[in-house]
Amino acid sequence: MVSEMMEIVMQKMRREVMEDMLNRGDRLDGRAFDEYRPIKIQKNPIATADGSAYARIGNTQVLAAVKFDVVAPFPDRPTEGALIMNAEHLPLANPAFEAGPPDENSIEMARTVDRAIRSSEAIDLNSLFIEEGKVLGLFVDIYVLDHAGNYTDAATLATTAALLNTRMPKIENGAIVRGEYKDYLKLRAIPVSCTSIRIGKNWLVDPTEYEEKIMETRITIATTDTHVCAMQKGKGWLTKDELFDNIDVAFKKGSELRKILLQ
Repeated sequence: MVSEMMEIVMQKMRREVMEDMLNRGDRLDGRAFDEYRPIKIQKNPIATADGSAYARIGNTQVLAAVKFDVVAPFPDRPTEGALIMNAEHLPLANPAFEAGPPDENSIEMARTVDRAIRSSEAIDLNSLFIEEGKVLGLFVDIYVLDHAGNYTDAATLATTAALLNTRMPKIENGAIVRGEYKDYLKLRAIPVSCTSIRIGKNWLVDPTEYEEKIMETRITIATTDTHVCAMQKGKGWLTKDELFDNIDVAFKKGSELRKILLQ
């Protein structure tokens, strides 16, 4: 009980110090309020996957791997392939992560990335049709390797980068010929996400883990180059004007992120 009270007091003190800095226009790591940490993308780090990518934002590291399998279509969508997204926060990534089934943070991240990909209609699911009763299932596994803040944007980057480099398997007699490919998966859009948090009256893009611990509001907005395709609000509240401001920022930063993805 005493330790919990101490943590509450310490968190309040940290927030007050941080708010004072931000009100003076200073960010703890020296970045501008709308600036991302250095970003690195590595394509195809996993040779055995049909597609994979590693994304790093600052010290936050995420790996995404894509694998195809033959599955039965959903009854109400008999000609569409299936997109299945799974996410895992590995215990080695942060002391707060524990081994076991996916927790609410992993589920939230997977759903946010899934909505970004699905709602952008980046993948033509009808192109995954094989024959009656058989379609390709596209399985994406996302692993948070190191959490130093804002793993959702890193996960979206890793997933989109992996899909951009995913090879379509060769199909014979309704089955996948493992190790043989016919083409690359074609994406009709390139979705990315931009996460911002509010501390006091100030909004910060790409929060660090320290900033996340004292944030009051969090919102993630996924965009293509033409429209908003997904949105996830975490804790806290924001006004309509703040929402529209964050959408403008998401489009601006989204353009920068897409350039990095396409390098």
